[in-house]
Order: sequence, then structure tokens, then C-alpha cells
Amino acid sequence: MSNDLAKFINSQRRHKTDVAVARQVKIARSNGVTYMDRCGRLRQPHRMAKHHAMNCGKPGCMLCGNPRKLFKELTAQENRLYQDVEATTNKHSNGLQK
Repeated sequence: MSNDLAKFINSQRRHKTDVAVARQVKIARSNGVTYMDRCGRLRQPHRMAKHHAMNCGKPGCMLCGNPRKLFKELTAQENRLYQDVEATTNKHSNGLQK
């Protein structure tokens, strides 16, 4: 490190990563995640630096999967795209029919 500013930025980045890991470890411990050792510690705690503790990684999971794929719902943009353009609506009353 050439100067104090670079040292401070590096230590700040490391501290931010450590805080994120500690937060995810706390979440994993409270929810009983399966990859713990006998002492209650995570086997690889730094794995939580970029991945969330409750993300199982299965695309078909109700929590981790994409809701568009799971529930076959359209997004708000797609709903606006496919709306009935021929029907006239009153713009000043939440789209009620005239």
C-alpha cells in the first residue's frame, strides 16, 4: 500500500466483507442450515461472502426460484403490454370504464 488512503479503503472493504459474512452466518445458525460442524460453526464461513444463507440454489424452490417460471404470472410490464387497448378508460378515476 502506497499511502494511507489506499490502506483505509482496503481495510474498509475487508471489514464490509467480514460484516456481511457474520450476518449470513447468524441467519444460517438461526435457521439450522445443514452445513454446520459439530460445534455449531459453518464449515466454510467465507462462502457466505457472495451467497445468501437461505439460497438453496435449486431453481424449482419456492423461495429461490423465479416467480414467473414457477407461477406462470406476467410481470407488470407484460400486463401493460397485453392490456385491452380498444376499451376506453377514464384516466382520472383509476381506469374505470366510461
